[in-house]
Amino acid sequence: MERYNGLIDKYRDRLPAGAGTKIVSLNEGNTPLIELETLPRLIRKNVRIYGKFEGLNPTGSFKDRGMTMAVTKAVESGAKAIICASTGNTSAAAAAYAARAGIACFVLIPEGKIALGKLSQAMMHGSVVIQIRGNFDDGMRLVQEVARTTPVNIVNSINPYRLQGQKTIAFEVIEALPDAPDYHALPVGNAGNITAHWIGYSEAVCENTRACAFCAGKCSFHRAKIATRRPIMLGYQASGAAPILRGRPVENPETVATAIRIGNPVSWQQAVAAQQESGGWFGECTDGEILHVQKLLAQTEGVFCEPASAISLAGVLKDLELGKIGEGSTIVCTLTGHGLKDPDTAIAQSAKPLTVDAERAEIERVIRENLKT
Repeated sequence: MERYNGLIDKYRDRLPAGAGTKIVSLNEGNTPLIELETLPRLIRKNVRIYGKFEGLNPTGSFKDRGMTMAVTKAVESGAKAIICASTGNTSAAAAAYAARAGIACFVLIPEGKIALGKLSQAMMHGSVVIQIRGNFDDGMRLVQEVARTTPVNIVNSINPYRLQGQKTIAFEVIEALPDAPDYHALPVGNAGNITAHWIGYSEAVCENTRACAFCAGKCSFHRAKIATRRPIMLGYQASGAAPILRGRPVENPETVATAIRIGNPVSWQQAVAAQQESGGWFGECTDGEILHVQKLLAQTEGVFCEPASAISLAGVLKDLELGKIGEGSTIVCTLTGHGLKDPDTAIAQSAKPLTVDAERAEIERVIRENLKT
């Protein structure tokens, strides 16, 4: 059996990486597409729902897909340092891949607004963590300003190589199903990921015989057609951080889903283009709805994702109830990050551990009481 060496190695003919490109990889990608078996029965809907669990990437989120590509190209260009603004997952991935490449990494994070699991990753990988008294959008502005005057390479999703790496989710979904689903749902924060998904699906059906909104038929990376169709794209934002739905930037975004706590997405226009071209839509969920589905997914399917990830499924469940998604549909939800990214939020909504004496009778009592329920 051939050894898996990461997504650039697997999809080199579909990515901007030549035969001589030295790849910076942690064997990211190849994440499981998990069919949800219990939830469709609970909601009494004749649909097939899959979770593309990106939490099983090396640093625990989908950001690794883009970061392997961005850091590979940064090193190829001779860069000695990278920089990013982050609500957490980007900083973790940037720090890890910079460490792997042997280059410096600087991350700007909003002070007090980052989950500890993500902050610990950036710190342990040796990046220089700079907390700013502001939000992610302030950090994004500063990163772009600093990159003009200092020798650092930006690895946020404004870096086109990030989206090239992230588009490979579409290829993996197609290989697993083995075609595009009817619908593909995902969280929308900075909006780069929905853009990348659509690029991947568009390339999967393209033989350079048609033009799409992203390449106008000029993309040099299109290869053999691997899908017969493209899905309808569904993007969900938290109610407290929903600039696309509001039609304007949100000055002070707020949500428990820290990974999508972004008020002015840099890929806003590209995301809208993907939504419109696919015939899809954007929706929103409250923090309560997000946390409910995060817990429901963990307790009924055994999949523990972070709050921002759960919004893709929460939005789908709402739209199924509203009849916007029809019976018999196949739906893929991208679960962008692992639940261990934000353990404090998970613990806060869970039952406290039971404390009993170290005696057999006490353990048996607890078992009997809980089996009754």
